Amino acid sequence: MAQTQATTIKAEPLTSIERYCRQEGDTASLAKQLATSFAYFLTQQPRSHLNISLEGNLGAGKTTFTRYLIQAMGHQGKVKSPTYTLCELYPLQLQQQDITVHHFDLYRMRDPLEWQEAGFAEYFDVPGLCLIEWPEKAEGTLPAFDIQIQLSAGADENERTIKISALSESGLAALKDIELK
Repeated sequence: MAQTQATTIKAEPLTSIERYCRQEGDTASLAKQLATSFAYFLTQQPRSHLNISLEGNLGAGKTTFTRYLIQAMGHQGKVKSPTYTLCELYPLQLQQQDITVHHFDLYRMRDPLEWQEAGFAEYFDVPGLCLIEWPEKAEGTLPAFDIQIQLSAGADENERTIKISALSESGLAALKDIELK
């Protein structure tokens, strides 16, 4: 099982990328760049896995960004918000390699151990990604994150600032191919 991260210990970013997205298309473009970088990392390191936290206030665009990311990785169908199910799975194939994107939304969790009791801990060892919205609801019971994505809403509903930070060597390797425009 993956190692858990202590509540009070926050990993220092090894590198960060910050982008201001003025409109929805900018957000989609950044998600596509990130998807390309993640896909490259996952195909170059078979059976690899990344844990990614999505942080920001209600309405900051976490689910929207995740939707663009999953679709850019090749999912053809609808990307649903896991607000009520806690987790949605998206099996994908990248260059003949099977991976799964697990999209968690912990906003409605009442107890920090709810995700473990539901059997979700095993998803953190499956090749692919675990994208976790509202990770603070798990109060430090989640495995350590490789990447942190912080979203801040702007004055307009489509504006947001997105900061992407590598928190581990795997996270750093996964971000190394993202275009720094």
